[in-house]
Amino acid sequence: MINRRNTLALLGAASASALLPSFGLAQQAIDLSPEQPGRPRGTRDEEAIKLIDKNAKFVKDGVLTVANATGRLPFGGYATDTRTVIGSEPDIAQLVADALGRKLEIVSVSWADWPLGVASGKYDAAISNITVTEQRKEKFDFSTYRKDLLGFYVKKDNEIQIRDPRDIAGLKVIVGSGTNQEQILLRWNEQNVKDGLKPAEIQYYDDDVVLYLALETGRADAYLGPNALLSFKAAQENKTRLAGNFSGGWPVLAEIAVTTNKGAGLADAITHALNGQIRNGNYAKALARWNLAAEAITESRTNPPGLPKK
Repeated sequence: MINRRNTLALLGAASASALLPSFGLAQQAIDLSPEQPGRPRGTRDEEAIKLIDKNAKFVKDGVLTVANATGRLPFGGYATDTRTVIGSEPDIAQLVADALGRKLEIVSVSWADWPLGVASGKYDAAISNITVTEQRKEKFDFSTYRKDLLGFYVKKDNEIQIRDPRDIAGLKVIVGSGTNQEQILLRWNEQNVKDGLKPAEIQYYDDDVVLYLALETGRADAYLGPNALLSFKAAQENKTRLAGNFSGGWPVLAEIAVTTNKGAGLADAITHALNGQIRNGNYAKALARWNLAAEAITESRTNPPGLPKK
């Protein structure tokens, strides 16, 4: 059953505004300073540097130039000076640059622009929540550094646990229209109905304030979305909690990776650099800063199996 409604009209603008988060509280929960004193830093990794292909070309001497689709924390956003890029992806980029003995330069781009920029050599790499797919592997090389997870989030005092598709039977679940997670949720719902279980009521909202009000008031039981974004919000506001994690490519494993041009000769070096940071603990610290520990991997891989072509 698909339930679309004008939630602002039903709930009222006054009620919705009451749920707006306090920016002051959010600032206390995360370091938004341009200095980023808590950002983990790596040391030069000679073995990783040796793996850089002798024919590899960098945009600038002594620099690792990284494209980032800046604009949404925890992945990448702007510090309080409105120009310094901070976030989980810049933290990973810094560790890679340190290990390769290079200064980091982050270039803010739109999501649509990173593929051409990397392919043309305008950027050495893109680090911007990019999922490994078989189609992308035709043009790019990948060095994995994070799981691509979806998360079910519920009101903090809601005891629901969602461990498999059967657990959504009869629940009121919010999901974004046209998203990958919507397709997964619809498949789960369809299978549950075939198995004789009560269907979930799927809800759609265009306004995040109203969406979270629905969770707060019990109009919805759970919200399925990108775990990184929802985990970050939960840590900031302390109003919701994780009820279950699933791969963004369910039932196939999906991973996020540093993306370089195909055959550029950088992927093996970056993979080695990441594994060094995993072993020395800097990697875990970088994810923990942004409440992304649940998405940690135990080993970086070069060009692993990606999400299949549609």
